[in-house]
Amino acid sequence: MSGLNPNTPMPTELQLHAQSKVLEIAFDDGARFELPCEYLRVYSPSAEVRGHGVGQAVLQVGKRDVNISAIEPVGHYAVKLVFTDGHDSGLYSWSYLYELGARREQYWQDYLNRLAAAGAARD
Repeated sequence: MSGLNPNTPMPTELQLHAQSKVLEIAFDDGARFELPCEYLRVYSPSAEVRGHGVGQAVLQVGKRDVNISAIEPVGHYAVKLVFTDGHDSGLYSWSYLYELGARREQYWQDYLNRLAAAGAARD
């Protein structure tokens, strides 16, 4: 997950819109994404969410109202997002944020499908 790959677009702008709960990120290749805090939280790259191996991911529920309370830089390759529900263990590399932006529709639908299959809710 290192963002040091020379092919990884680098961010040129990172702005939290706290009221609308959206993280806006622009990259040097011209791509610009608006990523809801809930989406970023349920797709946290942390072991707490992803698990420690294949098939061990933990479905995140009740995250509709989560926001980001802090954004902390990690070197030149990532940020640590601190969420209002206390979650702060995921490091979001530039490449992972780019992937989340580029595949947002697909990933979000997958999340909604997994919620429905589990009989769980976003609230």
